[in-house]
Amino acid sequence: MSLNAPVFAFVDIETTGSRPQVDRITEVGVVTLDNNDLHEWSSLINPETYIPQNIQRLTGISPEMVATQPTFQEIAGDLFMKLKDKIFIAHNARFDYSFLKAEFKKVGIDFSPKVLCTVKLSRKLFPNQSRHNLDTIIQVHDLKVNSRHRALGDAQLIYQFWQKCRLNFGEEFLMNEVRHLLNQTSLPSHIDQGRL
Repeated sequence: MSLNAPVFAFVDIETTGSRPQVDRITEVGVVTLDNNDLHEWSSLINPETYIPQNIQRLTGISPEMVATQPTFQEIAGDLFMKLKDKIFIAHNARFDYSFLKAEFKKVGIDFSPKVLCTVKLSRKLFPNQSRHNLDTIIQVHDLKVNSRHRALGDAQLIYQFWQKCRLNFGEEFLMNEVRHLLNQTSLPSHIDQGRL
């Protein structure tokens, strides 16, 4: 990567549900790529609310695990600095971005990064692939799973997918596609939801 390349933050969150105005974040994972320097960070978060049983089964995150962890307000400043001025990359990015935007807003921080969705990137680069959810991408691209449905583990998978795209298409082509996707106006949420 060139010295003037953008800095990328591959992000995943775990939550108590699917509604950003009501449900809360239980974990955040960030993999930062700055030129060729890679940094990983994650934190469990006390959502200050109940974690439904189905979410506990999916993520393995229990109320006991988060009871003594910091609240979002307590980590907001550090997390904001980790994401500031970086391209925010997530799988089904609308979900992760909406939750983080809502949480940051509660503590008075305006969070408005450039957002790249790897579902959209996958559709663009691999149009013949029938599905673009993360489990399909893991299988198709032979990604190494460390901890599925945990924030850092899934952020690592998104980064691995990015690396596969770089190897398959080259840096210049990939960055042109990224620029194109970043410049596109996002569809209203009711149009593309559930099309993974």
